[in-house]
Amino acid sequence: MPLPVKRCSVLAFVFACLALTSSIAIAAAEWQVIKVSGHDYLSVDNISKFYGLPAEVVPSGAKIQTDTADHPLEFVSGSREAIINGARSWLCFPVIEHDGKSLVSRTDVAKTIEPLVRPHRVPDVGKVQTVVLDPGHGGHDKGQVSRYGQKKILPWMSHESFRPILQAKGLRVIMTREGDYFVPLEVRAKIANAARNSIFVSIHFNATNDDPNATGFEIFSFTPRGAPSTSDGTAAASSVNAQPGSSVDAQSLALSACIYHSVLGHLREYDRGIKRARFAVLRLTKVPAVLIEGGFLTESGESKLISNKDWRAKLAGAIGIGIESYRALPVKKQPPTLVADYRRETKSAPVEPVAQEGKRERSRRKLTGIGRQIRFSSTAAEIIACTTIVSRVCSHCSLRAELHAVDSDQDDAA
Repeated sequence: MPLPVKRCSVLAFVFACLALTSSIAIAAAEWQVIKVSGHDYLSVDNISKFYGLPAEVVPSGAKIQTDTADHPLEFVSGSREAIINGARSWLCFPVIEHDGKSLVSRTDVAKTIEPLVRPHRVPDVGKVQTVVLDPGHGGHDKGQVSRYGQKKILPWMSHESFRPILQAKGLRVIMTREGDYFVPLEVRAKIANAARNSIFVSIHFNATNDDPNATGFEIFSFTPRGAPSTSDGTAAASSVNAQPGSSVDAQSLALSACIYHSVLGHLREYDRGIKRARFAVLRLTKVPAVLIEGGFLTESGESKLISNKDWRAKLAGAIGIGIESYRALPVKKQPPTLVADYRRETKSAPVEPVAQEGKRERSRRKLTGIGRQIRFSSTAAEIIACTTIVSRVCSHCSLRAELHAVDSDQDDAA
């Protein structure tokens, strides 16, 4: 006698759940945690197999370039620098060698690699109705003054191009300041925290007294709990563990990645990478937040470029596309468009930077390759696109368990 349809459906559901549970158990076993001096690590080979992405580890002291990388995951032994999903990135902790294996901190797998490889799987990612734009400095805090005059960041963000671009995408835009006056950093964060489904984007242009030839774009999000910031050297474990974390650090890193890929995919800037910091405006915000350094006002050629209204409009457009890419993550349910993808889409040469002044600087650029852009081979880009889209549900559940374990461990240590 045939079973009733309803009973058949229930049995099918039970069998499906059992099969999924079995798959999850198998996937969980795939993570082979290695203890070294009381800290948890995972081997690069283990990480590569979990994500289905080819990986490479180069010797200590070697330089890795995004434009020559032919693996979606590239690491440097003894270093925090890495290329993850086509983006130059900094790990929280260096890659170590142990028993013939290259090991990555479990914290980095959960807090750095996962949000960069599969940002579309980050919980509550892409919920954006409001963009809080924060022009850096203001009032008595003048910031850097270039040879071409004061920074023109406020008019550029408020009415020249940036705010209208975001409004045209259907986003509500709130400025932390509308004039040349100083707004306390905690007030800027409160403005963002009070806005519904908001993200916080602080825009700056860089400066340095150490290297007048320093150039490039970099983007920061908040440092995870229990980890040093990118600029930190060797820090005592006690001081690191005492630092607070953020409940939205994964969303912030996903936002960083989307903006990073768009800016470097549309403009030709030296790639300084995706970094972590505990800047006050990042520490005090409770919503996804990034701080952008759009270039160096202390370098003659880049300063001239920043003073160009058309170039600033292109930068605003690229950041706007990155924000739109972030908002689309939960809809498309796949990783964001990468630098190489943007290049293929536009099929046009990137904006050329203003020529540097002096033969010494031009020679230095030729020798060091400053200004190179990510040019992933089509094979590597296709590997990333295909493997991340078809990632198994059981693998996702396994990593979510790892994420929870990392957070729990850090809560206990704080």
